[in-house]
Amino acid sequence: MPKKIEQVYQFKITLKGIRPPIWRRILVPNNYTFWDLHVAIQDAMGWLDSHLHMFEILNPRKAALENIGTPTDNLDDFLRVIPGWKRKISSYFSPKHQKARYIYDFGDDWEHDVRLEKVLPRGKGVTYPVCLAGKRACPPEDCGGIWGYQDFLEAILNPLHEEHKETLEWVDGKFDAEAFDPNEVYFEDPDERRIMAFE
Repeated sequence: MPKKIEQVYQFKITLKGIRPPIWRRILVPNNYTFWDLHVAIQDAMGWLDSHLHMFEILNPRKAALENIGTPTDNLDDFLRVIPGWKRKISSYFSPKHQKARYIYDFGDDWEHDVRLEKVLPRGKGVTYPVCLAGKRACPPEDCGGIWGYQDFLEAILNPLHEEHKETLEWVDGKFDAEAFDPNEVYFEDPDERRIMAFE
C-alpha cells in the first residue's frame, strides 16, 4: 500500500550555463525516491530520459557527498553511484540542506541546479507531481551540450547559415527557444519508467 503523502517539496531546477536561464518549478511528494525525482525533472524539463543521470548531494548524516542515480559498470572505476530508487529525497533534502547537482547525459553533460525552495502541506485533491512554472524550451536531445546548443541556435535563427536547412530538418522544421507552457507538462509514472528501463 502506498505511503500517505504528508508534505510536498517545491523544487526549482535550473539548467546551468545558459542565459537567459532555462528553469522549472515543480512540486513532488515527500515520499519520492531520487529515481522518482529524476523522472519528474526529465518530464518537466522536456528531456527524453535516454541517457544516464546522477545527483550529487550531501548526505547530512555522513557530512559527505554522495552520487545517486543510474548505476553502471562503466562508472564504477571512477565513482560509486547509488541506485536512485534506493534513496528517499526526504533523507537528504531539508530547509537546512537545500541543494543538489543533477547531471544528465554524461556525453553532453547537462548540469542542473536543484534547489528545495519550500516544504508545504499536501494540497487537498491535488495529484502530484505538478509543474508550477518555468521559462524557455529545453534544448534538443543530443545537440552537443551548452556549446552545441549555441551552435544549434545560431544555425536555426539565421536562414543564411550553411547548416540552417539541415538543422531545421533535424528538429522537424521548428524550434522556439522561448516556448514553455507548464500546463503542457505530462508526468509519467516513475515505476513504469523504471520497469521499462531496467526489467
